[in-house]
Amino acid sequence: MNWTEVNIYTTSEGSEPVCGCLLNTGVTGFAIKDPKDFEEFLERKTGNWDYIDEELMGMKDCETCVTVYLPDNSQGADMLAAIRSEMAALKERDIAHAFGRLSVELSSVREEDWANNWKQYFKPLTVGEKLVIKPSWEEYPNPGGKTILEIDPASSFGTGQHHTTRLCLELLEKHISGGEKILDIGCGSGILSIAAILLGAGQAAAVDIDQNSVKTAAENAEKNHISGNSYKTFFGNIVTDRALCERIGGGFDIITANIVADVLIAMSPIFENFIKKGSILIVSGIITERCDEVIEAIKEHGFTHTETREKDGWAAASFIF
Repeated sequence: MNWTEVNIYTTSEGSEPVCGCLLNTGVTGFAIKDPKDFEEFLERKTGNWDYIDEELMGMKDCETCVTVYLPDNSQGADMLAAIRSEMAALKERDIAHAFGRLSVELSSVREEDWANNWKQYFKPLTVGEKLVIKPSWEEYPNPGGKTILEIDPASSFGTGQHHTTRLCLELLEKHISGGEKILDIGCGSGILSIAAILLGAGQAAAVDIDQNSVKTAAENAEKNHISGNSYKTFFGNIVTDRALCERIGGGFDIITANIVADVLIAMSPIFENFIKKGSILIVSGIITERCDEVIEAIKEHGFTHTETREKDGWAAASFIF
């Protein structure tokens, strides 16, 4: 398997929150290059140094960087999109601009090459009992008469390959009977809200903090012949933007939020503003170690936990309000 180096540029103060965000996305191995570490090394050295490598000396002037390696396949593409979404959210929270530019850059590979290379691994995928997810460039004869969701994720999270998305889709399918009003928070490629419409929901609103994701979700809705009357997209942060929340409105029958544990906990007090009594909240993107923490935070705001599903270290949970 080929691997791609991903560099996240931040500051000394930002390295810890960046690593926390990476852990939330399931990345457990990373390297940190920080000029402060080199300064400490020079201050603490006890020996007499005749020579220090030029590359090492260059660290004193370098930009703090957190490096991870992602597999060159569809899951790696999903992880890259999740990392970009996390950095966008962290930048939104960094009011004092202490964490630097939080730029996510690929090393020694062009964005276009990355976007095309992993496509060879993205094949039609059956999820739940009714749904098949496929990229536009793949044919699918569909002898079983399943519902086909055609998705081109671009650089947004959501191909259906990642366990968090699949767990969420399985729970979503279970709770759609027809005509529901859906809110997809952190929509990424739009896969969850588009699936909901194709499975019988009446209308959907998709919101994301990343403008590219909002654009991609709208394009994917159009690819699946979903009209603009039944599918609306919104850009912004629902935690801090009251005007955005008012535009989105309320009275939703089902809310999906496939994000990460910290963001779900931060959102737990506001889910009730969008949902009507007796309706369903589905959350995902949670590493299993933090599942109980997320569930308890949401229960504190009037929701009753009804189900948890887990797969390979990831969890999704459903609630009734």
